[in-house]
Amino acid sequence: MQILEIATKGYSDIVEITSSVADIVSKSKIKNGLCHLFVIGSTASLTTCENDTNIFDDIREVLEEIVPYKKNWRHHKTWNDDNGAAHIRATILGPDLTIPVSNGQLILGTWQSIILIECDTRGRGRKIAVTIVPEVL
Repeated sequence: MQILEIATKGYSDIVEITSSVADIVSKSKIKNGLCHLFVIGSTASLTTCENDTNIFDDIREVLEEIVPYKKNWRHHKTWNDDNGAAHIRATILGPDLTIPVSNGQLILGTWQSIILIECDTRGRGRKIAVTIVPEVL
């Protein structure tokens, strides 16, 4: 397992991490298997999407409609903070992602990229656990 460290800006910052993950897969020398990614923390998520700033803006807009930051979430009372929406967004989107590996390459669609979505209200140094599991025949 390796830890990938990514700096984020907060408020649904989207960071494309495909090449960083592909480098880890390549260096692992595992030809076929699975690449599992897990973001450590309860206010960020991982998914795939086209690497396009317009779709990133659309994702932020939809998330704001579904789970607005400015709502007075009950979670705010727990720690006297403002990130209740962040926890809900991260829970809906999920903390992990598994991608097949074939011939030492991630199996992704032509426009498909791996993205980290920072759901918290401030920037953070995120850690993503990357585990490459070899195929067992």
